[in-house]
Amino acid sequence: MDKENLKKIYTILIIILTFIWGGIVLLYGLILYGIIYILNLLFRKLPIESKDFKGPYTYTYKIFGKNELKLDIYYPKEKKEKYPVVFFTHGGGWVSGFRNQRNNISWCRFLASKGFAVVSIDYRLGISYTMNEILSDYTDALNYIKKSADKLYLDKNNIVLMGLSAGGHLTLLYYAFNTFLNNTEKIEGIRGLVLYYAPGNLMQMFDKNVKSIFAKVATATTLKGLPNKTKEGEYIYYSPVFWINENMKPILLVHGQKDRTVPVLSTIELFKKLKEKGIETKILIHKNGDHAFEFENNDIQTIKILDETIKFIRGLIKYEN
Repeated sequence: MDKENLKKIYTILIIILTFIWGGIVLLYGLILYGIIYILNLLFRKLPIESKDFKGPYTYTYKIFGKNELKLDIYYPKEKKEKYPVVFFTHGGGWVSGFRNQRNNISWCRFLASKGFAVVSIDYRLGISYTMNEILSDYTDALNYIKKSADKLYLDKNNIVLMGLSAGGHLTLLYYAFNTFLNNTEKIEGIRGLVLYYAPGNLMQMFDKNVKSIFAKVATATTLKGLPNKTKEGEYIYYSPVFWINENMKPILLVHGQKDRTVPVLSTIELFKKLKEKGIETKILIHKNGDHAFEFENNDIQTIKILDETIKFIRGLIKYEN
């Protein structure tokens, strides 16, 4: 029995039990579904095994109170004086996930085996913190990498920002906002972006075609409310599609056509906005892909998209003699 049929049976069972025993079953059913969803994320990985890397090496980039935020760095096996950097940000709806869960590790190993130093960051989560605080973590992690570049053998003038899902949203929001305001220090050294199934317009997370309850709850939790009249301005402010501008470097957009968590229309809208501003943009759509398709689909189309991603990143890097 495939996963889709299991989901349908689970949903029907919860509905039946809810009628018999009341709303408490629905509550526990949603909690259990959320746990299963997160566990599924934790144990997925890319369909390509990678061995030509070193690391991870872990560093604390930020201390607040008694808490520490860490990042991991993976290096290629080939020795260099300094390595081009992929600054990688995990997904999880802003409310879950961490840098060293299995799917993120598989991405970091894969990228490092292709010749890049990969920085994978943790950030505070939207269950307890605001979007602004999460963005401050992103900024501080990137600043740490730039300031520590020499001792970490990183090329601070060759940085590609990459993010998955909510991590892609943070990546694009940081870059679009700072290029819009011409904050040259914050965008210095960034050669381009790679965004996998990133929500560009947070209002779209509540569209009818978004089937994921987790996506809606996670968005509302992080922004501390639904997109009503009171919160609409905040949803727009934190939606990177509204900050797209002509100062941006090349961007790769990747999405699954059948994504039920972040609608593919979000990426198509981003693509159109970027093209309108004259930004060099490439879009790759997996015709049968759902959300996080690269961990689920072990097919030729997925392998091709992964290869195209590497080619795109290599095309951004300015190699020095």
